[in-house]
Order: sequence, then C-alpha cells, then structure tokens
Amino acid sequence: MSYKFLDHATDAIIEITAKNLKEAFSVAANAEINLTLDQDKVEERDQKEFSAQGKDLHYLLFSWLEEIPFLLITEGFAIKRIEFDIEKNEDYKIRAKAYGEPLDFKKHNFKVEIKAPTFHGMEIKENGQVYMRFLLDL
Repeated sequence: MSYKFLDHATDAIIEITAKNLKEAFSVAANAEINLTLDQDKVEERDQKEFSAQGKDLHYLLFSWLEEIPFLLITEGFAIKRIEFDIEKNEDYKIRAKAYGEPLDFKKHNFKVEIKAPTFHGMEIKENGQVYMRFLLDL
C-alpha cells in the first residue's frame, strides 16, 4: 500500500496502489489528511462518526474525499485514524468513525486547505490490486 503526490502547478494529484478496495480508501484518507496536517502529531482524544455514499466507486471516492476536509476544516477536528466499512447494495456506502482531537493549527502543523475533490482525471482500477488516481483542488 502506498501513495504518491504527482506534480501539478496548483492542485494535488494523488496516485494510490493497494491490495484491496478498503485499503485504497484508507490510504486515500491518510494521503488527504497528511496533505493538510501532520497526522503523527494528532492524539486520539475524541471520535466523530461520518458517512459517505455513491452510486458507483467514483462517486463513493468523491464523497469520501469531501468528508475528510469537512471534518478537518469545517468541524475543526484533526484526524489520527479512521475505522470504516464499505457496504454495497444498490449503491455504495461507507460508515466511518474518525479518532482525533480538536484542530490546533500550530500543534498539528496545518499546511494547506483542500477546497474540494474533483472528478477530473479520476481513475479506479481493480485488477488483483487497486489503483486510484484523483485530483484535489487546493
């Protein structure tokens, strides 16, 4: 499991390889969190539940990538780790619990604000492992 940031002038392009879908979504969340702040400086003092859903994997990833900055910026909650499950019925749904503490810009070394994920250039491929690529508007 890994992620890397690809060169882009104004936005963040993140490329992920993982052994399965759940690991890929976990890596996507960690990449997004670490783009925003230093995750290793966050303590697990509190928890917040949240969810994401989509009609397919692309919409699920978009929704997932929207929820993380919402917790970080709008709710001011620095995330240390996330536990979640992915369900598939007529559509996809993630039920998640984030562990962390109130955001402290100095303690957590706040870096950049993510405005929104985009569908532009989004890729998800499953072929023995999972490959994801997505762009975040900064």
